[in-house]
Amino acid sequence: MVTAERLNVLSAAQVRAVLTAAEFDADPAILRSGVVSYRLVYRTIDPHGLPTTASGLLALPATDTRRLRVVSYTHGTETARADAPSTATDLAADGWGQAPALTYAAAGFAAVAPDYLGLGVGPGLHPWMDVPSEVTASFDLLRATRLFLATQGRTVDPRVLVTGFSQGASAATGLATALRSGADPALRLGALAPVSGAYDLRSVELPALLDGQVEWPYGVGYTAYLLVAFNRLHHLYDTPAEVFRDPSVEALFDGEHSGERFVAGLPASIDALLTPHGAELAHHPRGRFAAALAVADATCSTLPGPQSPPQPVPVPVRLYVGGADTQVPRANSEHCRTALRGHGIDAPIVDLGAGVDHLGSNRAGTAAVVRWFLTPGGPR
Repeated sequence: MVTAERLNVLSAAQVRAVLTAAEFDADPAILRSGVVSYRLVYRTIDPHGLPTTASGLLALPATDTRRLRVVSYTHGTETARADAPSTATDLAADGWGQAPALTYAAAGFAAVAPDYLGLGVGPGLHPWMDVPSEVTASFDLLRATRLFLATQGRTVDPRVLVTGFSQGASAATGLATALRSGADPALRLGALAPVSGAYDLRSVELPALLDGQVEWPYGVGYTAYLLVAFNRLHHLYDTPAEVFRDPSVEALFDGEHSGERFVAGLPASIDALLTPHGAELAHHPRGRFAAALAVADATCSTLPGPQSPPQPVPVPVRLYVGGADTQVPRANSEHCRTALRGHGIDAPIVDLGAGVDHLGSNRAGTAAVVRWFLTPGGPR
């Protein structure tokens, strides 16, 4: 722990109003509590293992409950550091960034939502889709939360409920692996429920970005983000002009571009984005790029099975998808399910509805997951 700053104190009615405005489920039968939220700044490590700090949102139920069950929610792609959970504080204008955490807290859980490295008030640039640093940022926020709650005379149940959306879905499966592997003896995995994850970048997601299956601006934006972020960590190219027809595209990923400004700066197509060398790199990853993709794609295949020490018990897993998701093909989840089955883990795919698109799956998925977490005899 470095600092803890209280952000908002909301009544149950105010929480439901924020969720309704953001088009999230605001069912009063489930969301009964007010919420007190905090921005935690805490120590962690960067992708190279060096000390740094990160920030994250902690949302607590406004109740007298002394022992809390923790839900870890890892968010989807953001380009602006101000749009991360702990800095997206203008709930009246846009509650999207905090809506999942508010949902879980109003349902009685302690909800933690890491901003990730380089977003929120953390230093540096964001290493997008770098699962190892997403995991360490998430894990260290859980530790900081435990310390913060102790100052309030509260404790946490060691069985962490893990969920996340889009980028945060593979972060969630990576965090689940760390918990199952005993990264901290005081914490373990209670359940895993990721939503709309790109669990197979190499074989499913990247081809969909490049062949137009993922329409503009998402296909172009995600492709550019992947190359820029992975180059910062793995040195894929020397200058932006090698891979981008307009080298200024790289400046869109400085953490200061809002969504509207980011989209306005994107080329009109993949062909307009990539040079011949950039297209070859993206279509046929080799060397460091291929190795980095393999790490990102391993979160489902490395989750320890029900007989694996140090947690040799079954853990419930569900994979949630939107039936009309044009950004993250369903095959991602199908490949994850197959990998999990190889470890003896049954992970049904839950379809959130035929008309549910990618962003809609965050809304519908949050509602479905909180109900599952609350089910008597379920993962609780």
